[in-house]
Amino acid sequence: MNNTVVLECRQLGKTYQEGPGKVEVLKNIDLQLKVGERVAIVGSSGSGKTTLLHMLAGLDVPTTGSVWLAGEQLSALSERKRGLLRNRALGFVYQFHHLLPEFSALENVCMPLLIGKTPLDECRRRAMELLQRVGLEHRLEHKPAELSGGERQRVAIARALVNRPQLVLLDEPTGNLDRTTAQSIQSLMLELSEALGTTFLVVTHDPQLAEQMQLVLRLEDGLLLPE
Repeated sequence: MNNTVVLECRQLGKTYQEGPGKVEVLKNIDLQLKVGERVAIVGSSGSGKTTLLHMLAGLDVPTTGSVWLAGEQLSALSERKRGLLRNRALGFVYQFHHLLPEFSALENVCMPLLIGKTPLDECRRRAMELLQRVGLEHRLEHKPAELSGGERQRVAIARALVNRPQLVLLDEPTGNLDRTTAQSIQSLMLELSEALGTTFLVVTHDPQLAEQMQLVLRLEDGLLLPE
């Protein structure tokens, strides 16, 4: 791991208007992620973990504070430039895979590259390389409905990594899987993180997954605290 900062947030806060009053979901959060780090955020349901991920990705706007991704302050960018930066620097993996049902595994993994205007031959080559790396070289032409839950999540991980992002955000990536499949996905994520030098930030309720990260933080009462 080197000391290059991939993502940083400073004094990040989020407040929602609820009826006549306000609800402060996140308070003065400082976080810095460096190349190759693996960090878990744990906390009870409704504590604001997904809200925090969305703000770190520039999908939601903080009430206070700032987010810097790959040296760029997200709030200073136009919506178009934020989208381009996300496509280049970020990968996402969710609890539910969000694969496009009408497309094959190969086509789903190609999507971020196609959005970035990568030539089709290069898209296919890189997507096939990632699918082979996650053990799905024999399932390239299968659509999501023809894959198991674990296979779908492996496709989602390959899609998140195909653009060679600096950072992958994972929101409950094993929450919809049985224990055996979840352990397989956990091992795969660790292997890929080490092999590719990718930074991983994972939100999870799974203590086994959290324990495999280098740092565990807890989101509680709007504050991000050491576990």
